[in-house]
Amino acid sequence: MRVSSFLPSEIISAFLWAQLENIENIQKKRLEIWEKYHKGLKNNENISLPVIPEYATNNAHMFYIVCKNLDFRAELIKKLKENDILAVFHYLSLHKSEFYTQKHDSRDLPNSDKFEDCLLRLPLFYELTEEEQQKVINIINQF
Repeated sequence: MRVSSFLPSEIISAFLWAQLENIENIQKKRLEIWEKYHKGLKNNENISLPVIPEYATNNAHMFYIVCKNLDFRAELIKKLKENDILAVFHYLSLHKSEFYTQKHDSRDLPNSDKFEDCLLRLPLFYELTEEEQQKVINIINQF
């Protein structure tokens, strides 16, 4: 018999409690970072930006760009890394996963594949300074 506890540890709970106590400030800062990325990158023709529909709200949990192709994304990641900026991709097409390949009906899913190849997540965290964020924006726009 295996017995597990899925409750968070006391230290994790303490971190969460501190964040919950400051949720308004944290959320305000994350939205400011998100908006600065959106404004600073909106004229870049090599990327697409997130779109928030009129009926929706934005919790600013991340900011991503969609690059024009896989090669462009790979080179941009390299350029950012050379400047000590970690930008990652994290979207993998479910229909290509080991788990799902046997369940998938073999339909072509071009949007899923495009986002797997082109989506890039930019740094977005509470301690990100305006100068650091501007550096990210400048590098992407100059690339």
